[in-house]
Amino acid sequence: MNFDLVIKNGRVITSETDSIVDLGIVGEEIAAIGTDLPCEHIFDATGMLVIPGGVDAHVHLEMPTGTTRTSDDWYSGTRAALLGGTTTIIDFVEPEPDQTLLAALKQRQSEAEGRAWVDHTLHMTLTNATEHTLAEIQAVVDAGVTSFKVYTTFPGFGLDDKKLIKLFEAVARVGGTVLVHAENDAIIQFSTERLRRENKLKPQYFPLSHPPEAEVEAIQRVIQLAKVTGVQLYIVHISTTEGAEAVAKARAQGYQVFGETCPQYLLLDNAQFQCDDPMAVLGFVCNPPLRTKQDQESLWAALINDEIQTVCTDHCAFNLHGQKDRGLESFLDIPPGLPGIEARLSLMYSFGVRTGKLTLKQWVSCCSTEAAKRFGLYPRKGELAMGSDADIVIFNPENDFVLNTCHSERVINLHEEVDYSPYEGFRLQGWPSAVILRGKLISQNQSILDRKPLGEFLSRLEKNH
Repeated sequence: MNFDLVIKNGRVITSETDSIVDLGIVGEEIAAIGTDLPCEHIFDATGMLVIPGGVDAHVHLEMPTGTTRTSDDWYSGTRAALLGGTTTIIDFVEPEPDQTLLAALKQRQSEAEGRAWVDHTLHMTLTNATEHTLAEIQAVVDAGVTSFKVYTTFPGFGLDDKKLIKLFEAVARVGGTVLVHAENDAIIQFSTERLRRENKLKPQYFPLSHPPEAEVEAIQRVIQLAKVTGVQLYIVHISTTEGAEAVAKARAQGYQVFGETCPQYLLLDNAQFQCDDPMAVLGFVCNPPLRTKQDQESLWAALINDEIQTVCTDHCAFNLHGQKDRGLESFLDIPPGLPGIEARLSLMYSFGVRTGKLTLKQWVSCCSTEAAKRFGLYPRKGELAMGSDADIVIFNPENDFVLNTCHSERVINLHEEVDYSPYEGFRLQGWPSAVILRGKLISQNQSILDRKPLGEFLSRLEKNH
């Protein structure tokens, strides 16, 4: 067989295997796995880890909030993802009140077309359970989008149990997956109003407005609704011990419930809010809030024990200056969200694998394979197997550096379009040396080799099973 490229001498890691083998690429796919594969074009990966491209199933690029817009657009956000070793992302469609689901989907696809550096697909956000919306769900699936997100809080987004159960039943009928942002709205409203009465609206008080009980109750409740309807459920950004335990219990009982956490809940905690300077606090405001050290430890344990399956970023970037600083006097005016799309693989390697918490296989599983499986992309994505897309990261495990800022304005190690990083000052060991997207070497030594984005929209009805 004539190969277009052969990757030699690397340690090839998947969620199931760990071996020194060659990968032979023809066109956009992996065509052979073996030894001594002949080819004129060789990539020598001696001393490197060779892993599937990362799959980040939870990002928010170019997202309007009503008062502002996320600072990373499709171009900058996917460029940062690529340089950090993520080759597939899943973003969201958020229809306007007067839009059909299909019209909103087409609009979102057009926004990404020609501007995305990585392959991408979408989750459809559902904010009502009208007969018209329910009738559109099958058409959305036919268009290649098989996952649907709902909220249990936030004005204009939060749904009550009656609406949730209707939507769960409808999505179950078409074999789809429901993602849930699970927080109890009544608890949040009560807690926020109490803080308002006590004149405690400075950014330091933000975590008190979304107490852990809000997440725990909502996760437990939506799991029961999922059990009744039979829908496959995916709980996003789990931040609490009890939330992770609820998912683990449902899984132990045989229900199709899956859990996601994020690097911020594994590596940051609510001590970030114990600071008198409100400006220093703004960059850590996200929903749900950062929790305790004990919650951190519990989430690591859940990840290790496969009680939580994925680590995605919930990348939702806003600048400190000009966006988040609108909330210096009131956390109600802070756009919530943290950046993190670029450093995810390295963070999880540095603080998961190198600390002995995760094996290399678990690292690949939670950062790539499981997300591909949960959202109908496997084995095209998240795998190094014959016939899989040749999305390959050549990862240098000895690349040692510290995330820091230049003139206190820009993070010089990162390419996210935002003026800070919540991980500033973190010492990382391990970073992608090269990234291959669908058979093409597209990034090497932190530089993009192509002049224009090559990312494609992924229909989840094709080539993935």
